[in-house]
Amino acid sequence: MTDQTQPSDQTHQPVDREARHAELAQRFLPDDLLETLRERAAQHDAENTFAHDDIADLHERGYLTLFVPVEMGGAGLSLTEVARLQQRLAGAAPGTALAINMHLMCTGVVHAMRARGDHSLDWVLEEAAAGEIFAFGISEPGNDWVLQGSTTKAVPQEDGGYRLTGVKIFTSLTPVWSRLIVHGLDESDPEDPRLVYGFVERSADGIEPSDDWDVLGMRASHSRATVLTDVRMDPARVARRIEPGPVPDLLTFAITSNFQLLVASVYTGVAQRALVAGAEALKQRRSAKKGVSMAEVPESRVRLADAHLDLMPVLGQLDATARDFDELVDHGAGWPLRLVSARIHAARAARACAEAALLSSGGRGFSNDHEISRLLRDATAGLFHPPAEDAARPMYAAALLDD
Repeated sequence: MTDQTQPSDQTHQPVDREARHAELAQRFLPDDLLETLRERAAQHDAENTFAHDDIADLHERGYLTLFVPVEMGGAGLSLTEVARLQQRLAGAAPGTALAINMHLMCTGVVHAMRARGDHSLDWVLEEAAAGEIFAFGISEPGNDWVLQGSTTKAVPQEDGGYRLTGVKIFTSLTPVWSRLIVHGLDESDPEDPRLVYGFVERSADGIEPSDDWDVLGMRASHSRATVLTDVRMDPARVARRIEPGPVPDLLTFAITSNFQLLVASVYTGVAQRALVAGAEALKQRRSAKKGVSMAEVPESRVRLADAHLDLMPVLGQLDATARDFDELVDHGAGWPLRLVSARIHAARAARACAEAALLSSGGRGFSNDHEISRLLRDATAGLFHPPAEDAARPMYAAALLDD
């Protein structure tokens, strides 16, 4: 009988995840770089400019190859590790984090497919390692189906490629992307319509990015609309042809998972930074009535405490959901509930924490040039990522009420 009081050679040694995350943070986002990014974020917000220098600095540090396997020249990180880094980046430059998210989402999708045995899109990782920048061109005006439908017309070609015509909105990284993942509807056979997923290259004829970008928050992302007019998708760049509607497919599962969790990471980072900024602002104020620092006034402390308390489960949910995804846990039909919930709760926390921080800052924080004001405006963008709360609620109700 084995002596249970003595560790055997097979004893599993726990991984020090926090030490690992700390090491990656200093490797890819060292403190001095974060401060530079934070300073630029204020300028980009004020001037409504794109974060070109941020992208260049992140590219130089290998940030755009976080998901690329080591053997291909990348860092080979997990979704959990990338999500933690994105939280850190968003705490300094939310618009930059949201923009780079869309490149990471594309490479993360292929990383996830490889982990599940599908190597059909490995070329995406190879091109990312070579310096190509990917972006997300799925959202469309008026298309509340999102991944399950498309208003973009996909016309099949004799060689197996397609010609795409439609409008994609919120295509982050508009000034710099070189590859765009898109989808469109092929109705050449009315009895068997197909959703076509694949990639188009920036050099293709018929791609016209909009110049219209003057928004409330996340201004540095330059997530402008992109008009596609008879744009060619080469046969080698076609990733999937699937039925419209809620049809299970590894590609759409990987897209949903990476999109929801990486977007959640950005807003979680905004929430964390808002609390820190709110605490700093509170310490700088004094109560004339009570003759003490506002940080000692019970009502002010309670406001930040409540926001902090509400943020803690968001951190845990995001970490646990990302880890389950990395470890290939089979939640079956429960996956969408977990993924969308993590993103919605993160966005809610960002708005709540930024509001608490604004109240902690007093009138000074209401100025447009104050970081807390910017954080609140950036947090507001979380209302618009699909599916919005109104669109998501039927899914949660159905899980309980429908047979």
